[in-house]
Amino acid sequence: MFHIKPYEPNNIQKVANLLDQAFGVDRLQKTVYRLREGVEPIGALSFAGCYEGQQVASLQFWPVLIKGDETTYDAILLGPIAVAEDFRGQGYGLKLMAQGLERAKELGYERVILVGDEAYYQKVGFARALARNLKMPGPVDYDRLLAQELVSGAMNNVKGMISNINSSH
Repeated sequence: MFHIKPYEPNNIQKVANLLDQAFGVDRLQKTVYRLREGVEPIGALSFAGCYEGQQVASLQFWPVLIKGDETTYDAILLGPIAVAEDFRGQGYGLKLMAQGLERAKELGYERVILVGDEAYYQKVGFARALARNLKMPGPVDYDRLLAQELVSGAMNNVKGMISNINSSH
């Protein structure tokens, strides 16, 4: 039986192995990782998916900023999310995200950003249309830049560069 529990920091190597399996060992070169450099994931939004006591999935969220011309908005970045190869296609990733997004809403977060396939992530409420006015540092396929409002209207008039929370520019 699949169940979700809070992420345990002592599982760092298990999570790294899952992520390498899902995204390849070159995953750290991707633009989205620049938004995570030197930043801790949000502990209350870090989850492990387990099946019969074995960790088979992982999800984390990270704080980011959206820096517009005059306003800076807080947001969270969903990901990485990974499911072990033998457990994919069973809805575990969707269950993890649904719980994580619900918890983020409970904690008062308003907007979530991610880079991924809209056909998959729209199942949990993400849309390309909400991210059309956002930019990212470095190369990115903007068709894969998605957003979700956890509070209705939270993406209204939001535009700018998605930045690492430690970035001064």
